[in-house]
Amino acid sequence: MEPKRTLILFVHPAYEKSRANRLLLQAVHDLEHVTIHDLYEEYPDFNIDIEREKALLVEHDLIVLQHPFYWYSSPALLKEWLDLVLEYGFAYGTGGTALQGKQLLTTITTGGSPDAYRPEGINRFTMRQFLIPFEQTAVLCGMRYLPPFVAHSMHLRPQAEVLDEYAQGYRRVLTALRDGELDDGLLEQQEYMTEILRSKGWLPEEVY
Repeated sequence: MEPKRTLILFVHPAYEKSRANRLLLQAVHDLEHVTIHDLYEEYPDFNIDIEREKALLVEHDLIVLQHPFYWYSSPALLKEWLDLVLEYGFAYGTGGTALQGKQLLTTITTGGSPDAYRPEGINRFTMRQFLIPFEQTAVLCGMRYLPPFVAHSMHLRPQAEVLDEYAQGYRRVLTALRDGELDDGLLEQQEYMTEILRSKGWLPEEVY
């Protein structure tokens, strides 16, 4: 089986101040068949090269949206990217079959704990419910939406070893997806990628 070509669309307006996203990215930067595309570095003025972005999507099999969770969504540049690049006739609609069959993974870092993202929690909804617009975008484009990789409580993580557990878990997820090591049944059974990591012993139970 040919390895999946993976495109990480990294979207963080202040990378130099990021701790969690920086560690996640560093953990996967040397993986073969993985392309890291920093949108804020490429387009600080939001002047997106639409045709270039389309070409990158066509060239890859697994698309990863990696970003911090800003006000229950993404940083502004990702919304701009989605609005401009996923055009009718390319990503969806009549003749819009360029992304069909590809996979979409969202990788999120958030300051809130898992308990905050429950009906009885401060945010009232689950993380999967907040990510429904991304899931429906994938469905509309004929892509398969994978269980999201969510790293919780990042601003409360002083321990370097906990952050490293998440980073190494992220590397294992991308490697397994690239090499087709996660079967469809397992991906369909779990709500979050971290649950799959724990089921395989790739992430300690105490890391939530």
